Amino acid sequence: MDLFDKVSEDIKTAMKAKDKVALDTLRNIKKVFLEAKTAPGANDTLADADALKIIQKLVKQGKDAAEIYVQQGRQDLADAELAQVKVMETYLPKQMSAEELETALKAIIAEVGATSGKDMGKVMGVASKKLAGLAEGRTISAKVKELLG
Repeated sequence: MDLFDKVSEDIKTAMKAKDKVALDTLRNIKKVFLEAKTAPGANDTLADADALKIIQKLVKQGKDAAEIYVQQGRQDLADAELAQVKVMETYLPKQMSAEELETALKAIIAEVGATSGKDMGKVMGVASKKLAGLAEGRTISAKVKELLG
């Protein structure tokens, strides 16, 4: 079962369970999936890799929005946003721990032959492909800077 079908099934489950947060979140995900499927050149298909990228983007947007709400003193809105993020994260692969990320990045740095901050672009190019879905881009970037710094 691909991710699109799984989300559709989980919408039914959320309806039966009367879980409003999950239902709203899943409907939003499905809406974005449908938009991606019907986009020009998509041929009415959505690969799981593309679906994961969409969910990652939505998670990032949700976290950023929650951060802004907290800064503006609207904890109620931040909590609602984070509840939706939690539902979306169940569809993402398990994120790497800090130690696993550091080990993977050291291997990539050695593979690319990077020695200084000037080589960050090379490292990030490889790292963002290899670690897609396993760690946030912002986290990868910060760790690469630290290791090359």
